[in-house]
Amino acid sequence: MNGDGLLSGYLDEDEVLTEARMQGAEFGCDPIDPVEGAALRFLATSLRAKAVVEVGTGAGVSGLWLLRGMPADGVLTSIDIEPEHLRAARAAFREARYPTSRLRLINGMALDVLPRLADGVYDLVFVDAVLVEYPMYLREAVRLLRPGGVLALSGMLDPDDGPLFGPETHAVREVLRVCQEDDALVALPMPLGDGLLVAAKALV
Repeated sequence: MNGDGLLSGYLDEDEVLTEARMQGAEFGCDPIDPVEGAALRFLATSLRAKAVVEVGTGAGVSGLWLLRGMPADGVLTSIDIEPEHLRAARAAFREARYPTSRLRLINGMALDVLPRLADGVYDLVFVDAVLVEYPMYLREAVRLLRPGGVLALSGMLDPDDGPLFGPETHAVREVLRVCQEDDALVALPMPLGDGLLVAAKALV
């Protein structure tokens, strides 16, 4: 049975998201697609995520999806190295009528910023950034997440790196290996977008 008719329109994006997506494309950010965005919203809703960290703000597409799943008092901490990305995202969040009290937008290198965030208090960490740094983001996320919290890594499907054992492919495989071997993580690769890996931090 072809489900296209059933799903048609279900993931349509509104004007704010469409504009943010166009802005992100102009920056060369390659924003997540609507299916992956819906997955982030689902995760944020399921976790009742009041404290979320995002690595890679872009023009705000993923942040908008996350905020739509978070409770009204939830705070999104989003990190990006490019000031123009943060300015565009701030405009998108303002257009979507999210108050500044719900946003903490940080300009800087994520691997410099993340160590300054508190241990074990975040419900959800989402990463859409440089693949070769993913093993380091994984280590930071395990520290940042509360028990039962979830890490979501975008871009985990068939990285286009050329050589079979290039640095991006190696980084993806290292993340998958750690997730398989670490009893503190329960991971699930999902064939959404460019590949979404979700990993829950064990309750014990």
